[in-house]
Amino acid sequence: MISVFEQTPALLYLTTALFGLAVGSFLNVLILRLPRIMEQEWLEDCTALLASAKTAGPQEDTAAAATPRLGLARPGSHCPSCGTAIRALDNIPILSWLRLRGRCSACKAKISVRYPLVEALTAVLSVVVVWQLGPTTAALAALILTWGLVALAVIDLDTQLLPDSLSLPLLWLGLLLSLGGTFTDPSSAILGAAAGYLLLWLVYQGFRLTTGKEGMGRGDFKLLALFGAWLGWQAVPQIILLSSLPGAIVGGALIASGRQQAGQPIPYGPFLAIAGWISLLWGESITEAYLRWVGLA
Repeated sequence: MISVFEQTPALLYLTTALFGLAVGSFLNVLILRLPRIMEQEWLEDCTALLASAKTAGPQEDTAAAATPRLGLARPGSHCPSCGTAIRALDNIPILSWLRLRGRCSACKAKISVRYPLVEALTAVLSVVVVWQLGPTTAALAALILTWGLVALAVIDLDTQLLPDSLSLPLLWLGLLLSLGGTFTDPSSAILGAAAGYLLLWLVYQGFRLTTGKEGMGRGDFKLLALFGAWLGWQAVPQIILLSSLPGAIVGGALIASGRQQAGQPIPYGPFLAIAGWISLLWGESITEAYLRWVGLA
């Protein structure tokens, strides 16, 4: 199969795009439901703690246990406005949204344009990964990371959360990949994970001590640690630089336009995700270009 893809790159890119669309459809579900699942689990933990403190009776325990559990697979996809189950014909990535003109087939409520945008973005990024890395094990690993980053970035934009259930498995995958030298060696991966976490932790602590405020969330530490595990400690400074400048520009523009209040938190995860993805595919080329520019290469 790999030899077929090598001989016909167009087939490889088409297959990747179609698969990316399907993954993007799943990511829409993940992006919508994972924060709600987390909130449900937090609420259950708080309820159990309060019940324990108050020595709640069996009736309260039964009511808590009867609360419907939300999952990624259940309940099935449905319209949030009328609750009508979405048919398979109406769940084809991008095409169904276009055919329905962005509205529910039952109640005609608007369906957010973000759903096809996430599907299209996932497909395009997937094709870029395969175009850059070819039909290789590294490309397969990079696809998994890319899909995880799309989910993390959009969830952070929505909720300012970077779920550990996504970040930590990807971090461990990066460390395991280093055993085979896929993107870096084990020593660089371990040092990268530690450096990525500690650098942002130090920035966070310094900002908190000087201002009394929390400048970023701990999920950002883990996201940078994730990239350190995948790409090694050498990539961490580049990722910080690539994420900080756009973040400062966008934040300044939002404040200047009045869409953001000074001191109001801005999600940093999307900027980290974009910078890390760029470094994954073109980090070495960027470094070499910079060294030539300063006359060191």
